[in-house]
Amino acid sequence: MGDFNLALVIVAIVLCIIVFVFNVYLLVNYQHPDDKNQAYFPKFVVVLGLSVAAISILMLPADVANRQACRHAIYNGACNLTLPMKDLWLAIYILDAVLVFFIIPFAMFYYEGDQDKSVGKRIGSALLWVGVTAIVCALVLGILYGLVGKVDFTIRHLSSSTASFPSSFDFSSNNECINGAKTCSAYLTSDTSEKTWTMRTTFPEYVVALATIVGSVLFTIFGGIGIACLPLGLIFSFIRRPKAVITRSQYIKEATELGKKAKELKKAADALHQEERGGSKGRKWRKNVKAVEKELLQLEEDVKLLEEVYPQGEKAETAWAMTILGYLAKLVLGILGLIVSVAWIAHIVIYLLISPPFSPFLNEVFIKLDDVWGLLGTVAFAFFCFYLLLAVIAGAMMLGMKLVFIAIHPMKWGATLMNSFLFNVGLILLSSISVIQFCSTAFAYYAQATAAQEIFGHTLQSLRGIRYLYKYNVFQIAFVALAGLTFVYYAAFGWRRKKPSGRGSGMFSVLLLPPRRGNWVPGTALDVT
Repeated sequence: MGDFNLALVIVAIVLCIIVFVFNVYLLVNYQHPDDKNQAYFPKFVVVLGLSVAAISILMLPADVANRQACRHAIYNGACNLTLPMKDLWLAIYILDAVLVFFIIPFAMFYYEGDQDKSVGKRIGSALLWVGVTAIVCALVLGILYGLVGKVDFTIRHLSSSTASFPSSFDFSSNNECINGAKTCSAYLTSDTSEKTWTMRTTFPEYVVALATIVGSVLFTIFGGIGIACLPLGLIFSFIRRPKAVITRSQYIKEATELGKKAKELKKAADALHQEERGGSKGRKWRKNVKAVEKELLQLEEDVKLLEEVYPQGEKAETAWAMTILGYLAKLVLGILGLIVSVAWIAHIVIYLLISPPFSPFLNEVFIKLDDVWGLLGTVAFAFFCFYLLLAVIAGAMMLGMKLVFIAIHPMKWGATLMNSFLFNVGLILLSSISVIQFCSTAFAYYAQATAAQEIFGHTLQSLRGIRYLYKYNVFQIAFVALAGLTFVYYAAFGWRRKKPSGRGSGMFSVLLLPPRRGNWVPGTALDVT
């Protein structure tokens, strides 16, 4: 057992190092050229936030493995030698909450501060905004904790009758009690024997619980949509793929239309820039900025599609072949993802929404995989948890592209500014809390007797004021409903092939507002060819 615990610690350390290195790789390759060799503090926050999100997802499988370390122990104190998972859970999620509500907002305020101001003034301005946020959060948390920071556990008094112990009796699976009567079973009780046992939860657990509620709202919306759009988006992307290259005349016609739209966007961006300089930045200005952002993203998407159907250069045939292979890869990944999504939704329905559960389903699958090889079920368990987080990200991206009133912070290879990085990291961190809570509930049979089960299963679901959200499965029902609506949406509209709309951008020689920090209008250099 000691060797198993040592191996678990070594694996945990190695995985943390791998996660950190991978996140640094993502930062280096996704960052905008304007942010190279500067903005080191926001970069540190990005790497730290991504690492915390990934490690928090990996901690649930580690919690299960940690529980198995003392499953076959022969003395009572064996489990005291395993990892202190409850303390680790509270530490990682307190850090998660601090990053989401304080450090990331500070980094964003500092990064977007006026470049004409000194470093001290930018830090002071960022601290002022974060300080106001901290005071409000502290007051809300303190008042709520003082008033309703308690858990209400429902308990039932059990009793049974007694019988004289006979001189001999046959004890077997068919006859587990004395004289064949179930007098040793504590079944002689009524509903009136139910009582409520109230106790005050710890403040760290209460902070985790409230952060989970906030994240659960985002998780339900983004995850419910993403669980369907993640695989179906890949499959319908293959269905809508270009079947052949277009002619040069068609390319020139489409490029001309996109160039006109790019010039219109330049005029709109210039007008918004003039309003910004004049100090006119009201609600209408912000609405117009988001509209320009949406049109710009659509512009770039159209250009990418146009470049696909008319590859140029000496390696045009190779580029076309790689495009086809890319769409085939999307089809394969989409089919695999669809299987996982259907398995997730089926598991939620038959294990969480039906009472009593119709079947443990995936719980049994993981247990049987563990019987095949010690960590196979744990690996599959981790994969399903990670897939749920990917679904949340996919849903957020989809809504951000479709709705103007949601702040759009796209992640682009080699062109992502730090404020967009920070925004998306905050979203991932906030959602990761709910992903873990959701997984610990959905796989309660497999993850039973773990520290996560104690925090997210018992305390959170018995917390006064919010217990009914979990008692009546509000989040699970909304999740399945949104997933179903998204499936219907893709079935109705997803098959339609998209063509360049003339609203695109990308390669036309119009220079929209160059990216700059502060209250900026996003732009990009567009080359006309």
